[in-house]
Amino acid sequence: MATYIIGDLQGCLAELDTLLNEVAFRPSRDQLWLTGDLVARGPDSLGCLRRVMALGNAATTVLGNHDLHLLAVANGIGSPKSADKIMPVLNAADSSDLLYWLRQQPLLAEYKAPKYRAAAAPSLNTPAISGFVMTHAGIPPQWNIEQARIAARSAEAELRSANYKERLAQMYGNFPDFWQPDLTAVEQLRFTINAFTRMRFCHSDGRLDFKHNGAASDAPDELLPWFNLRQDHQDPALIFGHWAALEGECEVQDIYALDTGCVWGGSMTLLCWETGERISTPCPLYA
Repeated sequence: MATYIIGDLQGCLAELDTLLNEVAFRPSRDQLWLTGDLVARGPDSLGCLRRVMALGNAATTVLGNHDLHLLAVANGIGSPKSADKIMPVLNAADSSDLLYWLRQQPLLAEYKAPKYRAAAAPSLNTPAISGFVMTHAGIPPQWNIEQARIAARSAEAELRSANYKERLAQMYGNFPDFWQPDLTAVEQLRFTINAFTRMRFCHSDGRLDFKHNGAASDAPDELLPWFNLRQDHQDPALIFGHWAALEGECEVQDIYALDTGCVWGGSMTLLCWETGERISTPCPLYA
């Protein structure tokens, strides 16, 4: 049994299948974890949704910003972005089932290793054989893991509720950019969704920035990657996607960046949690 983690799919089904075939993935034995953004700018968002949904309990994914935008467009909130290729999803005979399934997915997911794995001694230069936490974009500096868990469960409940269309409409906007206890319910929802699905840079005080999305080296001096501001927390291993410009590089210990820009002509990357091995497959420029 192995635990495989793959970065953003963005509709790149062929590359997903290549990686799963390379490791001889078997749903009856192995687990697949995905960092979100199953859909959008690649050629087969419909196929990606169908493939991951069909894996049932063998697959775990979190919601990404493109996944949420698909749900919003499907419910008449805004229009598809010109670069997105989501119309086959909206026009499919099983569209309702796929979109309902997608709406049930978490913003934050946690892997707890079996006891026999946690007790094993990891090899040098491999992840500790223990648990991890996964979100699409990361966890903001203001929150410890328990606060992040509480915020995620609250927002997930709203997105799964009878009022989900209203909640999807309320998620858009860049403010508030700082978590405070006196935020309204709508502000809490928006901040939570932005933090888990859109965040890259933060100011030194933890305020979120949405103006910059390139490489960390190109950011203004007053901005830092969110993961450079988590030194005050005792985190488990953290896994995220979303930030293709990092090219899978994150120098902070026990934080793993897995979006390697498949849709942008980069690659799709798979991490085997038990061994630390990374396998990548090149991708054409789809976007």
